[in-house]
Amino acid sequence: MCGAELQPLPEGVTRVARLLEAQGHPHAPRMLGDAARTAQQAADALGIALGQIAKSIVFRRRSDDAAVLVVTSGDRRVDEAKVAALVGQGGRLGRADADFVKSRTGYSIGGVAPLAHAQPCVTLIDRELFRFEEVWAAAGHPHAVFRLRPQELQRLTGAPVADVVQQQAPSA
Repeated sequence: MCGAELQPLPEGVTRVARLLEAQGHPHAPRMLGDAARTAQQAADALGIALGQIAKSIVFRRRSDDAAVLVVTSGDRRVDEAKVAALVGQGGRLGRADADFVKSRTGYSIGGVAPLAHAQPCVTLIDRELFRFEEVWAAAGHPHAVFRLRPQELQRLTGAPVADVVQQQAPSA
């Protein structure tokens, strides 16, 4: 016993853990030894494919200042025009700065969980996540992640699945 297991979980991770437990999710958040602020860092730490990271990208809807959360596969790039067409309410989306992300989700960039937000977010799930049996998402802190199936992500968030990523170049 080294004492690390006695450290309390960060508040964001506790919030995620409580929601997962209340929903009967079988996998609690896991703290990583190093920060996983990027999808690549998380994939490397977990020894999984980059696409298995369910990364959370937050936009700011200009028409009403709502937070728009896109949960996408780690190996894909979000197509902002596709997202705006789905949830833009005729307006445009803008980039969300760190203060906006923290105030709306309750999490810092690099640890934004797809659920248990401080305020409701308009959320979309990238259909590309369904290529995988299992994915990992941030759990409210840059060192925390949790495991789930894409179908569980949809159930837990209630978010629709959509085509929200840029077209992939054909493989040579």
